[in-house]
Amino acid sequence: MTTKDILKKNIGFISLGCDKNRVDLERIISLVKNAGFNIVDDIKDANVVIINTCSFIESARKESVDIILNTITYKARHCEKIIVTGCLNQMNYTDLNSSLPEVDCFLKVSDNSKIVNIIFGLYGVELKESDNYCNIDRILSTPHHYAYLKISEGCNNFCSYCTIPFIRGRFVSTPIEQLINEAKQLASLGVKELILVGQDVTKYGFDLYGKYALVQLIQEISKIDGIKWIRLLYCYPELVNDELINEIKNNDKVVKYIDLPIQHINSDILKSMNRRTDKEKILEIIHKLKSNIPNIAIRTTFILGFPGETQQQFEEVLQFIKDEKLTNIGFFAYSREPGTRAYDFPNQIPARTKSSRVKKAYAEQYKVIINNNISLCNKIFDVIIDDVEDGIFIGRTYMSAPEVDTCVFIPYDEKVKVGDIIKVKIVDYVDYDLKGVIV
Repeated sequence: MTTKDILKKNIGFISLGCDKNRVDLERIISLVKNAGFNIVDDIKDANVVIINTCSFIESARKESVDIILNTITYKARHCEKIIVTGCLNQMNYTDLNSSLPEVDCFLKVSDNSKIVNIIFGLYGVELKESDNYCNIDRILSTPHHYAYLKISEGCNNFCSYCTIPFIRGRFVSTPIEQLINEAKQLASLGVKELILVGQDVTKYGFDLYGKYALVQLIQEISKIDGIKWIRLLYCYPELVNDELINEIKNNDKVVKYIDLPIQHINSDILKSMNRRTDKEKILEIIHKLKSNIPNIAIRTTFILGFPGETQQQFEEVLQFIKDEKLTNIGFFAYSREPGTRAYDFPNQIPARTKSSRVKKAYAEQYKVIINNNISLCNKIFDVIIDDVEDGIFIGRTYMSAPEVDTCVFIPYDEKVKVGDIIKVKIVDYVDYDLKGVIV
């Protein structure tokens, strides 16, 4: 088979997992497209399917394996080659090779740069090694007006429940110069909202510069024409300092929103989780954020049913929800992950109890959200339009990150386009979401 024959192959992609995984796939898509392959949206039309997997918790690993097994069924029809990359490979490389022989290549994340060579190799053609992955080009899988900027890889925190350091390795920041170039390229593609992500965004730069450099990075990104909103996700509370709070407060391009994963509020549970903070310090940071930035939207996540969590400690979480009234909280049942310290902890909580606690916590947070939505009615906000469906615009205020937070539904107006930032008056709400009209 010739090079020209191989380049006629249709390539399809399936991506699972987090926004950081999404950035990896966008780089892979760019490499494949720039090589001259044809990209297809429907894997039923693909000759080669590339699956980007997740393995953070057991349910994610199961979903990844199920997707692989489902894709294998296409080999009886149109699909010729299957390539699996992503986090699943990092943890179970040897086992996967032997248990899924129908997969043609299990590609380690560190070898994503070789994807074009791998495809040609599967068809018996060898190319010279390429350094294309150093190129920051990406083919966005998000709408054209927002994108994620992954500012670091890996994690040094080693929380007792978490597999990420074992999957993604130690914490490594991307140099500021490279990130600024990538941000400029994204702005040239029409990106208006840049969402900074990493396993621990607040630790950015310490490994490179001997100091925390997140504020410096934000200030440099703010100079880029076209970038209107900068959003911060995954900010560990113990590193949210006065400098960062002042930057969020005073920088007009930084939306007044912060994702602050605290995971629990009981100090004993936090210590058992190997978190580097406690209840008093968490409350201090939350109150400092609220007092300095009165309209700030704070999102967080909780792990419930952690080994040894008593009913009293769980009720402490419920009281925190009532008292602090955070904009949004995601609750997750503890997942017992082999290889983590918490796997061997005594007093593991039954699945039914974990599920019940998650439901009760969501029910309490739902009350907070409804009251918050009522308070937003008759107020005017800047809203970025993400999509249009059945004559209705779907947008977000500064208080919402894509896909995880509250949406605003707005009647269609032909003068408005997806990606526009417009003034909207909130007039009503429907459960978690809001209704608005253009003003």
